[in-house]
Amino acid sequence: MTESTTTSDEGAARLGARLRELRQQRRMTLVQLAAATDLSHPFLSQVERGLANLSLPSLRRIARALETSPVELMAAAESDDARRRRVEVTRAAARRPTPDGFARGVAQALVKAGRPFMPILVESESEDPEEPFVHAEDEFVLVLDGRVVLETDGRRHELGPGDSVYFAGGVRHRVWSQGGPYRLLVVKEQKGT
Repeated sequence: MTESTTTSDEGAARLGARLRELRQQRRMTLVQLAAATDLSHPFLSQVERGLANLSLPSLRRIARALETSPVELMAAAESDDARRRRVEVTRAAARRPTPDGFARGVAQALVKAGRPFMPILVESESEDPEEPFVHAEDEFVLVLDGRVVLETDGRRHELGPGDSVYFAGGVRHRVWSQGGPYRLLVVKEQKGT
């Protein structure tokens, strides 16, 4: 088990609230989430209440169990009442990359949490496909640079710059490089915002 020390900052409280919201949307108990992540249920309770921080490996395990990505969870921690703002500018220098946040690469949330959709910039060169991933939200992927294979429900799609794919929630998917680095714009629906 990878657990961290106790804290009480606003980011931890926002992250904890988002974890609780996602867990409840998926009709999971803390005990079920603990079993799926190999973290203790008392620790997860502290995380949900904003009293403990997560290590990146623990964040990845929780994200997978809740059918989301680490970068989306990190964005929730950084939210500062984004729902009330009609216009939000996010400077490139202000974005924080999340290593292994998506497709064994670096991912950056392009807006703060609390929006109806989450645009994510993904940069990777991994030619090793991860286990297929599934979540309840719809997703759109645009290849900005490089060539990738995007597999949806076992069907392979070879994509290059400018190609895009849209798929509904519940579709098992994964992506990997056809050789060399690639950049993707991933836009994922956010339920419960």
